[in-house]
Amino acid sequence: MQEAVFQPTNQTMQAAVYRSPDNIVTESVDVPEIGAGEVLIRIDTCGICGTDLKKIHTGSHAAPRVFGHEMAGTIAAIGAQVRGFAVGDRVMAFHHIPCGTCFYCRKQTFAQCETYKKVGSTAGVGAAAGGGFAQYIRVMDWIVGDGTIPAGLIHIPDDIPFEQAAFIEPVNTCFKAIKLLALAPDDTVLVIGQGSIGILLAALARQTGATVLTSDLYPERHAIAARFGLDRPLDARGNVAAAAKAATEGRGADVALVAVGADALIATAMAAIRPGGRVMLFASTQHGTAPFDPAAVCMDEKTLMGSYSASVAIQQEAINLVFEGYRSGGLDLTKLISHRFTLGQAAEAVHLASNPQPDSMKIVLKP
Repeated sequence: MQEAVFQPTNQTMQAAVYRSPDNIVTESVDVPEIGAGEVLIRIDTCGICGTDLKKIHTGSHAAPRVFGHEMAGTIAAIGAQVRGFAVGDRVMAFHHIPCGTCFYCRKQTFAQCETYKKVGSTAGVGAAAGGGFAQYIRVMDWIVGDGTIPAGLIHIPDDIPFEQAAFIEPVNTCFKAIKLLALAPDDTVLVIGQGSIGILLAALARQTGATVLTSDLYPERHAIAARFGLDRPLDARGNVAAAAKAATEGRGADVALVAVGADALIATAMAAIRPGGRVMLFASTQHGTAPFDPAAVCMDEKTLMGSYSASVAIQQEAINLVFEGYRSGGLDLTKLISHRFTLGQAAEAVHLASNPQPDSMKIVLKP
C-alpha cells in the first residue's frame, strides 16, 4: 500500500539512539529532512549486525547516533531529481556504495574506497551511521543513484518479504568471501561458528558443491543449520582441528572460514586446514594481535586471508540469490530470524544479540 508523501519538517519519529557505550535509548526525534536526489524510507525491518554491537559496546564511534544497516522498507518521500523510484516503492538500501573510479575501485577493493567508507543513510541524529534502528531514514544521493545505473537503493519485488530483503547486504558480504575463495567441488570447507552469518557462509559454500563442515558450541544451532542442508556438524566443545582431519583422511580442510570474532580461533582454524590450505577471517573487525605459527604459512604454505564488507561487482548476483532463494525455499533466510523486537524494546534486543543464547539467531527490530 502506498504511503502518503509528507514534508518531514516538524514531524517526529521513534529511534533507538546510541547515547554512550552500552547505552541505547529509545527516544522521540525529528524525522530527517531529505534533499535533492535523496529519498526517505519508512523502515519495516532492520537486522542487528555484529559490527553494530561492537560499536555500541566499545565506544569507537562518538555519540549520539543511530546504528542499523540491514534494512528494508517503503519509500515515504522522494526529493527532486530522483529517477527510477516513487513513493510506495518497496526497497532496501545499502549504507555504503563506492565511487567506482578511484584506485581501489579499479582494483575492485571497494571497501577501501574513501567514498565507500562514508555512510550514506541516516536517521538524522548525530553522524550518519546507517539509521535503521528508527522509523525513518534519509538515503543520500550517491546511494540512490541516477535511476539508470544501479547504485545502493534496490527495488524489492512484491513476493519477497521485507524480512528476506533485509538480508541482501549481509548476503553480499558473505558471498563476496565465498567468491574470493573460488571453491572447487572437491574442496572441504570448515565454517567455525553457526550464528546467522556462519550459516550464511556455510550455505553459500555448499552451493559451490564443496563439502561443508560446521562447528559450533550449541546443538540448537546445528539443528537450524541442518534446515539449510548443512549436515556435517562438529562439536566445538571438542577438538575441532582433529575432527576436521578425521573427516578428510587426516589432511585437514582445504579452507576454514572463521565466522566468530575471537582471535583464539585463528590458531584453531590454522591447525584444522591441510598444508596449502587457506583460512578466511570474516569476523575479525577489531584491531588487536593474534599469535600464529609463521612456519605454518612459510613451510606448510598455508594462507591467512580476509574479506570485509560488500562488493558492488557481485551486487546483482547476490540480490538474485536472496530473491530466488526465498522463492525456491532453498535460501529462505526468514528461518534465521529467532527474535523480533519493537523499537521500544531496542535495548533488550541489543542485549540479547550481544549475549547469544542457544536458541537465538538473527535478531531484528520492527520499527
